[in-house]
Amino acid sequence: MARWTRRLRRWAVQALDLPDDALLDVPRVTMIGSFHVYIENHRGILRFDEQEVRLLLTSGQLVIRGKNLVLRAIFPEELFVEGQIDSITFLN
Repeated sequence: MARWTRRLRRWAVQALDLPDDALLDVPRVTMIGSFHVYIENHRGILRFDEQEVRLLLTSGQLVIRGKNLVLRAIFPEELFVEGQIDSITFLN
């Protein structure tokens, strides 16, 4: 069942010329300079401290590393991180 759902979503994205994040439940990461990052479509916070933010994704994790990291806004599927961002890594 899940396989057909993914295929249908993929077909809809291609047929309607939509961005992948619209239907495929993939994260959208928007970074402004090296001090702001906005993440959409995450599934929860796994770890947070001043040097690391680790988020659960539909497939894998997203790790943000830096200094003086602060969560400026937290919503069910959106997150805004501020601080000196050194790296963003996707883990499968």
